[in-house]
Amino acid sequence: MPELPDVELYLTLLRQRLVGHRLVALRVFNPFVLRSVTPPAKHLEGRDVVVLRRLGKRIVFEFSDQFFLIVHLMIAGRFRWMENAVAEARLGGKIAMAALTFDNGTLFLTEAGSKKRASLTVVEGEASLASHDPGGIDVLSCTLSVFEQVLRAENHGIKDTLTNPRLFSGIGNAYSDEILHAAKISPHRLTKTLMSEEIERLHAAMQTVLRDWIKRLEKQFANKFPGAGDITAFRPEFAVHGKFGQPCPVCGKPVQRIVFADNEANYCAQCQNGGRILADRAMSRLLKGDFPRTLDGG
Repeated sequence: MPELPDVELYLTLLRQRLVGHRLVALRVFNPFVLRSVTPPAKHLEGRDVVVLRRLGKRIVFEFSDQFFLIVHLMIAGRFRWMENAVAEARLGGKIAMAALTFDNGTLFLTEAGSKKRASLTVVEGEASLASHDPGGIDVLSCTLSVFEQVLRAENHGIKDTLTNPRLFSGIGNAYSDEILHAAKISPHRLTKTLMSEEIERLHAAMQTVLRDWIKRLEKQFANKFPGAGDITAFRPEFAVHGKFGQPCPVCGKPVQRIVFADNEANYCAQCQNGGRILADRAMSRLLKGDFPRTLDGG
């Protein structure tokens, strides 16, 4: 799922192309993608884009007269920007969910795979828009005191807490791994067991990692709009996410993982857990007493 740095990249590129431009036509190719009935999507046609903003992991297009289009990319939703009809015709019909044709080009919402979860929602007025806000705090601007208050509100695993959109806005599976590695904190730590110094370190790591990746992506795509495969949760420059078995860039020990039903946590046992390997339920059942507890096999 595109996370905060990916969404911020899209916002930067879309602002450059769309603010002040008129929506000529909105075409929906898969009826499931449109999740609202009133106001009709056709009400957006003929209106200019005023502002683009982020609402959690959602991208919001504000049109004139306070009409809003909320786009939730979910896991596989992506944008493709086309400036000519020939390029548009080459885009596969199976992945194109909708098309927004402006006076200067067409923005496609695409979604690969059989599970179609991406969505478009049209609302009118700020109050209606606010009802779609998951409620998480802005992780780029929150102070340490606000961060600590939200973090300690309940006692859950730190990775689950960071990726809870009701608590923190925009962090998902990939960047939570990177943040926790930078902060040298185990993904299994409970939030209320964290010391003040660890929370301060986590807050700094969160903002540093996210800001750094926003800058990296904006530099990488300064002269082009992301294409197929460019918005991904697996980047070569990541420290631990998606790097199972590869050496940690800090200590050189192999990156470990814990597999869940829909995702996994990647971490460095040496840097984040004192050399101790966290129990993986599936592997623990398979290896039983032979499951290694430490990096040296103990």
